[in-house]
Amino acid sequence: MAWFRKEKPKVAVPAVDMRTRPSRMEGLWAKCDECGEILYRQEFEKNWNVCLVCGHHAALPARRRLELVLDEGSFEELDRGLAPRDPLQFSDSKKYRDRAKSTFKAIGERDAFISGVGRIDGQPVSVGTFNFAFMGGSMGSVVGEKVTRVFERAIDRKCPAIVFSASGGARMQEGIFSLMQMGKTSAAIARFREIGKPYISVMLNPTTGGVAASFAWLGDVIVAEPKALIGFAGPRVIEQTIRQKLPEGFQRSEFLLEHGMIDTIVQRREMKETLSRIIGLLG
Repeated sequence: MAWFRKEKPKVAVPAVDMRTRPSRMEGLWAKCDECGEILYRQEFEKNWNVCLVCGHHAALPARRRLELVLDEGSFEELDRGLAPRDPLQFSDSKKYRDRAKSTFKAIGERDAFISGVGRIDGQPVSVGTFNFAFMGGSMGSVVGEKVTRVFERAIDRKCPAIVFSASGGARMQEGIFSLMQMGKTSAAIARFREIGKPYISVMLNPTTGGVAASFAWLGDVIVAEPKALIGFAGPRVIEQTIRQKLPEGFQRSEFLLEHGMIDTIVQRREMKETLSRIIGLLG
């Protein structure tokens, strides 16, 4: 039995623009989660959801992120029809298949990963980004397949690969099928290395669990946004396990940069320029 399916939609379902989707939280103002400053929402969104006062990087919708880094009109989405199955018939407070369907209806995405091809300053790239709004960006069989295809397309097109990671880790509703994606994606990267093109891994807040323990850490260049939480287990789990207080800022991108775990921290508005420069040097 297949672990995912490819659906042929009878009626085209337009992607939901998270900037205009109605919600109770919408209005003229937004509040910064870091400093508490009240911001004019239009200016906040124009600044790519970065606080104009303290520089805090708030969550950015996945498709908006692709607009930030790719040349206008260059993105071609692929594999949009892939949707998760329920091989374990999993049910907690809600059946897995019902949870996936309701999330799709709410945000217009079939799973937690968007992938395709595009250009950065005219340079072709195979690219994918997590959508944390879909079940916390958890990695199931569909996410693993789409991440793998990012590298397979990069091999076919002989171009760099870029993955933006924001995930809580493996999707428990798929059990071992989810954990298998760690090996599957890592094997795809090993094949990709043979063409000599760079893989740029961009870690967002948060990047944890099985995603952090597999392809997110395997980039030729590892980039992170400021103050992103990056690691396998969360700080609270580690503290409860070792019964010790962790250092200030533990597992944040600044801490990891200081200890040589990542290569650089990039402000959101400088991300496209930085990626273009890396590709120009290594691609």
